[in-house]
Amino acid sequence: MTRGEFLGIVAPVLLLAGCVSAPAERRAIATNRAPAAIASYSQAIQVGRTLYLSGQVGLDPATGQLVAGGIQAEARRALDNCRAVLEAAGFTLADVVQVQVFLADVGEYAAFNEVYATYFPPPAPARAAVAVAALPRGARVEVLMTAVRR
Repeated sequence: MTRGEFLGIVAPVLLLAGCVSAPAERRAIATNRAPAAIASYSQAIQVGRTLYLSGQVGLDPATGQLVAGGIQAEARRALDNCRAVLEAAGFTLADVVQVQVFLADVGEYAAFNEVYATYFPPPAPARAAVAVAALPRGARVEVLMTAVRR
């Protein structure tokens, strides 16, 4: 018996027995409740039970313009945009396991945190926050997330 013939017999048996899993499908997620992508990327990609969100800035999905009001208004809009993409895939903020935050001015870290703290139920997701030289569209903050359906 060749290796290929052996795998052709054993792999389906292992799959049915639950010892291995079939490769997860890759599915693009899109919603008009968040801004359309401004380049060649998806709002999110779901692979199995995991959802990978692209970064969201504080763009109003209705106008395509950055919201006025500074870091807290932009943070609120970026987080609301993320929530809209999560919901389009059937996820919630409680499913978020990791967040990355990019700030154009690290001096606005505390102001961002005031808004951020109101979005997630305990336990809060793992998070990284870094200062960057600039963000698309002149935004002050960009947020991206990874979520896992329980």
